[in-house]
Amino acid sequence: MSKRQLCILGSTGSIGCSTLDVVRLHPDRFQVTSLAAYTSVDVMFEQCVEFKPQQVVLVSDEHAALLIQRLADADVSGISVLSGKQALIDIAECQTSDTVMASIVGASGLLPTLAAVNAGKRVLLANKEALVTSGAIFMAAVKASGAELLPIDSEHNAIFQCLPSQQQAKIGECELLANGISKILLTGSGGPFRTRDIDTLTSVTPSQACAHPNWDMGRKISVDSATMMNKGLEFIEAKWLFNVEAEDIQVVLHPQSTIHSMVQYKDGSVIAQMGNPDMRTPIAHALSFPDRIESGVAPLDFFNTTSFEFQAVDFERYPNLKLAIEACKAGQAACTALNAANEIAVAAFLDEKIKFTDIYKINETSVKKFVSQKVDNINEVIALDKQARSFARRLLADFSQTEAVSRQGNI
Repeated sequence: MSKRQLCILGSTGSIGCSTLDVVRLHPDRFQVTSLAAYTSVDVMFEQCVEFKPQQVVLVSDEHAALLIQRLADADVSGISVLSGKQALIDIAECQTSDTVMASIVGASGLLPTLAAVNAGKRVLLANKEALVTSGAIFMAAVKASGAELLPIDSEHNAIFQCLPSQQQAKIGECELLANGISKILLTGSGGPFRTRDIDTLTSVTPSQACAHPNWDMGRKISVDSATMMNKGLEFIEAKWLFNVEAEDIQVVLHPQSTIHSMVQYKDGSVIAQMGNPDMRTPIAHALSFPDRIESGVAPLDFFNTTSFEFQAVDFERYPNLKLAIEACKAGQAACTALNAANEIAVAAFLDEKIKFTDIYKINETSVKKFVSQKVDNINEVIALDKQARSFARRLLADFSQTEAVSRQGNI
């Protein structure tokens, strides 16, 4: 069996490190050819020493220079260190790899992921924003290049596993209704504030928002989980991956995160994918598909698993989720603007410049501003993303000033 040649975009993040955990278990199946991150010199250095990739990218010129020096001091040779955003695109499309793990967080992962798609590779999609921001444009590129797209998000990977095999081979062009499927059931834990008094959400701190009850994730995704924007982005992603309408997707709160998502069939059957909440399971599934390999995740212990709970979504508690569903129905411009504004708003919240509840206000205002804008190609996507970020930053200045005055008054 020839080894899969693997490029990991976002190798120092949570998904990237989990991917390398799986690769570490299967040296006979996978060869790491390239790694990429933004500024994480220490983690990247350790990955270089262990996996000896041919090429490495740190987007920051300064941090790339530091890595070059670290490797030279350790007498580690044979690794080409590149920098800059174009270098991400270059290694994503480089023919030294046949498989790309796309796990750069946010819209900044769009162009590198699209480059891997255009190169016709197996693309393991952990960057949901690529589909949220470009939807039909992205899926058209997948079809044109013949790339193999496999979902990594635990929910979409679960849905994929619950589909008939002939529909698994038609990602982006699935015909679910014609194959006996009536609905996709997208599960979500509800995050850390599922039972918290709604009136107290204005006082939520970044550390509280990042304390997810089940999953170990990065700070941005953790905040998105707390607002349930993450589920909203997944809702939009599911539309494109499985070629369904918003009405064909239902969000179900499942606090235990044991059932990762479900598919409901016309005959009354519901097929669910279950497992311990660990991203190494969907990563291992996609890396080896259609084979099954060890992931390092312990099997689910049914005798020590808490009972399953299911609840309807309270949109008053999670207005960002409702906004995302509405954006999904409204079209591409709404989705692109929503993602751009949310990235700005969440970063501001993490920097303690705005309140937790201000994230929704910035997102909603931004979507309304750009919902009717035309988006027909990738250049228009990038232009709209830039405009929406600029608009959100202007909104942010007003919210930040209000928050500063409020804090001063509480001193």
